Amino acid sequence: MSRAAIRYAKAVLDLAKDNGTVDVVLNDMKSVMATLEGSKELRNAINSPVIKADNKRDVLREVFAKQSNETLGLIDVLVDNSRAGLLGAVASSYISEYNKIHKIEAATVTTAVPLTPELETKVLAKVTELTGSTNVTLTNEIDESIIGGFILRVGDTQYNASIASQLGRLKREFSNSL
Repeated sequence: MSRAAIRYAKAVLDLAKDNGTVDVVLNDMKSVMATLEGSKELRNAINSPVIKADNKRDVLREVFAKQSNETLGLIDVLVDNSRAGLLGAVASSYISEYNKIHKIEAATVTTAVPLTPELETKVLAKVTELTGSTNVTLTNEIDESIIGGFILRVGDTQYNASIASQLGRLKREFSNSL
């Protein structure tokens, strides 16, 4: 995360606090992240040095027309400062800052197949136990390359219990013993 993105996120969060729209802007930022993750063309457009600032502003304002005034203001400021490419990072930073303030622990579990509701409940309980936090959000990412097992990320900590990782460890042990 760039320091600039964090500064912009904190500024938007302060503005949202003043206006009483912190949760509205949170939903906007989640929408911005989902939209940018889902559209390579949009990411390329806002990062392109060839596309003029006014065109970037028009595209972003059209795509995010239903967002709050704070979010639209952020878009304008980023475009004016030639920082439109930071939009996704600012959205991510906003969510992180929101989570810090509200003491929400974000966890990501990567599996080869989607988690069942029962397994998701068990993972959530384990994360709650590990962190001591009662307010945990869990995101399930699918990555078939891990073959089986899971990779759990909570904050800066990663627990890798994937089959691919275990096979790699065995391969290294066999290579070292030869």
